[in-house]
Amino acid sequence: MPDAPQARTHSDARPEDDSGRASAARSLRLLEPVLRAQGLGLGLAYAHDPAALPAGPGERELAAAMGPVRRRDFLAGRLAARRALAVPDSPATEILRDGRRPRFPVGHVGSISHSGGLAVALAAPATRCHAVGCDLELRELPLNTAHIVLGPDERTWPAGPQAARHLLAAFSAKEAAFKAFATLLPASRAPATLLAIGLRPVSGGFRARPRGGTGPVLDVQVRPAGPGVFSWAVAHDG
Repeated sequence: MPDAPQARTHSDARPEDDSGRASAARSLRLLEPVLRAQGLGLGLAYAHDPAALPAGPGERELAAAMGPVRRRDFLAGRLAARRALAVPDSPATEILRDGRRPRFPVGHVGSISHSGGLAVALAAPATRCHAVGCDLELRELPLNTAHIVLGPDERTWPAGPQAARHLLAAFSAKEAAFKAFATLLPASRAPATLLAIGLRPVSGGFRARPRGGTGPVLDVQVRPAGPGVFSWAVAHDG
């Protein structure tokens, strides 16, 4: 699923030790029954996992064109995706890409995210889900980035000590929705920026929809993940 590059001002920032990654991984594993009930497979991988290697010549070629940090995240993300697909009817093949979006095996949809040296992926059979989007954020965003994440109507939400946490949750929710909308909608109608997605708080997360016209509505669930948050959106078949 594509990133929303206009809001990635903090994406190369990483926790200074392993504690954030480890606690986030524990939080994500505790979510596995919830995700499974929604038809989603979960995969995790650390950036320095020895198994984070190209699965074939296509991944090897893509990785070779990347810098060291991006290559590490890319390979960890592909390993996480294969782990998310590790069910009897899901072959573990190369996961290449279409533009900025990972190309999951035929008959499956999925999403990959990585932050702070930890990669997470969700995957599901296309017969059960139309689209999936997920996002992991382990570091807070500077408050001065709010204008590229929140519309004027959204900046009236909590301020004070909770402002940074709210901004991170909204950013992560929009990233997850952005990825799901990119699968659900043709390129001409899919949101091109995070500001093109409107959020409304609901229990457990947000309700997201494209601004400026009709479009699908997605419920985005947001949960704590170690020092940060994890968000996911899924559009079920039927």
